[in-house]
Amino acid sequence: MQVSATRKMKLLTEKMIARKEDHVGWMIFNNPARRNALSLEMWTAMGDIMADFQADEEIRVAVMAGAGEKAFVSGADISEFEKHRSTADAEEEYNRISSSAQRILKDFDKPLIAMIQGFCIGGGLAVALTADIRIASEDSQFAIPAARLGLGYGFDGLKVLSDLVGPSSAKDILFSARRLDATEAIRIGLVNQVVPSESLEDAVRTYVEKLSANAPLTIRAAKAAVNEGLKDPASRDLEKLESNIRTIFDSEDYKEGRRAFMEKREPVFRGH
Repeated sequence: MQVSATRKMKLLTEKMIARKEDHVGWMIFNNPARRNALSLEMWTAMGDIMADFQADEEIRVAVMAGAGEKAFVSGADISEFEKHRSTADAEEEYNRISSSAQRILKDFDKPLIAMIQGFCIGGGLAVALTADIRIASEDSQFAIPAARLGLGYGFDGLKVLSDLVGPSSAKDILFSARRLDATEAIRIGLVNQVVPSESLEDAVRTYVEKLSANAPLTIRAAKAAVNEGLKDPASRDLEKLESNIRTIFDSEDYKEGRRAFMEKREPVFRGH
C-alpha cells in the first residue's frame, strides 16, 4: 500500500519511533531485542509522542505498534529494575513517569489504535487497553502474569479490563495468569479484529485511512460520549458533551457533509 509523505519526530531514545503520515501518527515500540519490553526512557518518550499527536491538529488518528514480528509489548524491561526500581524512591519516580504516560494515552481525545502482533503481556496489555480499537494478528498472545509474580494492579487498569471483557473473563485472566490466543481474545471482546499476520499492517492502514477521512469533530465527540458513559454517573460531564454537539452543528464540516451528500460525492472534512 502506497504511503504519503512521512515526517519523523526527533526523540531522545532510539527505543521509540514516532512518525506522521498525512493525518495518522504512528508510535512504534522499538526494543525488539527484549520483545519491546518497556524501559523508563520508553515511558518518557511515549508521553512526549502522544502529547505531540494530541497538539497537532493535522493528526486525526494515532496507531501504536511493536517493532519486529515477535511482540507488541512484552511487559516491563526487567533488566532495568536494579537501576531504576531498586529503592522505594526509585520505584516512586518510575511509577510517576509511567503513570503520566498512561494518563496521556487515556486522555488522548482522538482515535487510538493498537496494532498487535505477537506477545502483548502485562504492562503491554495495559497499554493496549488504552486504545479505542485493538487489531491483532492470528499469532498474538495476551496475558497478565501478576499472580505468578506477586505483583499488584491498581483499580483504574483493572476496571478498564473488566468493562471491556466483563467481570468473569477479567477474573479468569487475573486469577489464572494464563496466556490467551487471538481466537479467545476476540471471543471475549479483548480485541476488535483478528487478521492473518502478513495482512496486519495493511488491515490497520486501511482502517485508519477510513477513520482519517471521516469527520474529526464527530469522531472526537463520539469518543468523549462513550468514555463519559463509562464513568460513574455523578462524575459525567454532560455539559461538555452538549458543547461538543453544538460545535459540530456550527462547524464548516457539517456544511461540507450536507453539500457532499446532496452532490453525491465524497466529503472533504477539515476538522473545523
